[in-house]
Amino acid sequence: MSVTSEIKTKKEAWLHAVRLRTLPLALASILAGSFLAAYAQNFRWEVLFLAALTTTFLQILSNLSNDYGDSIHGADSVDRQGPIRAVQSGLISLAEMRKAMILFGLLSLVSGLSLLYIAFQDWILFLIFLGLGFLAIWAAITYTSGKNPYGYAGLGDISVFVFFGLLGVSGTYFLHTGTFNEQSLLMASALGFFSTSVLNINNIRDIESDQKAGKKSIPVRIGKKKAITYNWALVDLGNISLIIWAILTQNYFSLLALAALPLMVLVGLGVQKAESSKSTDPFLKKMALSTLLWVLLFGLGLLF
Repeated sequence: MSVTSEIKTKKEAWLHAVRLRTLPLALASILAGSFLAAYAQNFRWEVLFLAALTTTFLQILSNLSNDYGDSIHGADSVDRQGPIRAVQSGLISLAEMRKAMILFGLLSLVSGLSLLYIAFQDWILFLIFLGLGFLAIWAAITYTSGKNPYGYAGLGDISVFVFFGLLGVSGTYFLHTGTFNEQSLLMASALGFFSTSVLNINNIRDIESDQKAGKKSIPVRIGKKKAITYNWALVDLGNISLIIWAILTQNYFSLLALAALPLMVLVGLGVQKAESSKSTDPFLKKMALSTLLWVLLFGLGLLF
């Protein structure tokens, strides 16, 4: 099959590169942190808006960089069984992709600076979070790009857990409230586990092409069977974190989020039964949407 068989126009190629289906997962951590801030009666709409905007730009930057990096390192070769990537299609050049990466890097910076300006009066906090922002941009770019992309060393899971979980949730809570709540780390961990599950499903899908390209993802390192067990553990740990949070805070209405657990179980079973990359691919989106639903149900139970 020709690599252009799924992408016919440049517009379609850019839409593939942006990967809109990844955005719900990126926004889930911002919503979770914002729900916690609202529960603490210290919610700010402008923080939610700018945090969501900044996260969206960073996620798109990460997606573009991933497309660019995998094309350079060979993970997006013609042998790849997953969905066709933008540069791989031949409709977008490496130079054009670099320009798009620079654009979204700058948009992330401008949006992030605006967020910090309205969130903090303290310059020390401003500079600390500015440093974290630059770290997020660096992590987005170097996941599969550069001389030593950390995604090729199997460190993507740690990065996702930190940025989509710990920093995404607890950082958003701090931006709203200006305070740190240790219990927020439980919810941050839950989002970190679920987000890592999405990455793990992605890597299970790409296990064969990643092996050929020398990308040592967790599934490549431990094999598909153990990677599926690992995926179940991530889903379990995320929901256990919620249960512990509910017990510590005595807010049992937050357990409404567990209503999304059956969907996550169906995703896990689907990944377990899938026999090809193509049949595994739909569960990426389903796990991301299940996570977003989980967060929305958590917020509903928390606030109402």
